[in-house]
Amino acid sequence: MTTTTTKMTYREACRQAIRDALAADPRCFVMGEDVGKYGGCYAVTKGLLEEFGPDRIRDTPLAENGFTGAGIGAAVAGLRPIVEIMTCNFSLLALDQIMNNAATLSHMSGGQFAVPVVIRMATGGGRQLAAQHSHSLEGWYAHIPGLKVLVPATVDDARYMLAAALADPNPVLIFEHVVLYNVEGELDTSLTQVDIEHAKVRRPGTDVSLVTYGNSLPKCLEAAGALQQEGISAEVIDLRVLRPLDTATVIESVTRTHRCVIVDEGWKSGSISAEIAARLAEEALYELDAPVRRVCAREVPVPYAAHMEEASLPQVADIVAAARGLVKPE
Repeated sequence: MTTTTTKMTYREACRQAIRDALAADPRCFVMGEDVGKYGGCYAVTKGLLEEFGPDRIRDTPLAENGFTGAGIGAAVAGLRPIVEIMTCNFSLLALDQIMNNAATLSHMSGGQFAVPVVIRMATGGGRQLAAQHSHSLEGWYAHIPGLKVLVPATVDDARYMLAAALADPNPVLIFEHVVLYNVEGELDTSLTQVDIEHAKVRRPGTDVSLVTYGNSLPKCLEAAGALQQEGISAEVIDLRVLRPLDTATVIESVTRTHRCVIVDEGWKSGSISAEIAARLAEEALYELDAPVRRVCAREVPVPYAAHMEEASLPQVADIVAAARGLVKPE
């Protein structure tokens, strides 16, 4: 079977997903800072105001707690809001609404209320946006029961995860890495949907598992190519979904390779990488032939200067060194 593809940027994949959602369901609308006339801080919603009008593309005040709460209320009332928060750092202003309302209303009402809100936000460093715009907080949200946390790293997932998220009766958070917006990839034209439950093997291997998500996926794929030149076969796992975490796919990979490097742009302490390492220790300890290694961001606020920002984030050379140290220790 031949797979046909077309080139598309990650940004355009996100935009097409939103356009499809608005066209398919009159209950669906977009709200957030600068999503209308300005076209979104990262130009994802550019052109949608002209196409769908101000009732469906709603600019909001600079008040994350307020407009996120309004989106949650709209979802409870039967609409299908897509709330855009400019960057995940700013989502902390809406943490009360997300954690104490969106994540709990279904539980506290005994299932009488659903909260089908989708909250999109940019995440990650690499664009010299400094310490208030560059952190990776998706692992924090993955700690909260009642939320689903998605991290699309490919144009396929950016294009089709939104529809699945909107069909979910519970709140879904989608983290889009800022570096990926400009990246062009191959969209599989035979796809019409993707699941939002499972991780995916992006490259098979036999010597070490590289477990990652978001913008660290292309870095892991590049690292796997470099390792192959050294005779090391690296399997690359794209988590895609941080809650519910697909532990089974990770364990299946480690059962094949018996070594694991977890690459996470979040800080190491209390991170999603720590959770994965703990689950491997609990459920697959005797499959491991070496300790789990983690490649994470340095535990500092993300710097502004380009060379310091690069040094603070996981890079290909760091991943290669970690994997090499497990497979061919000195």
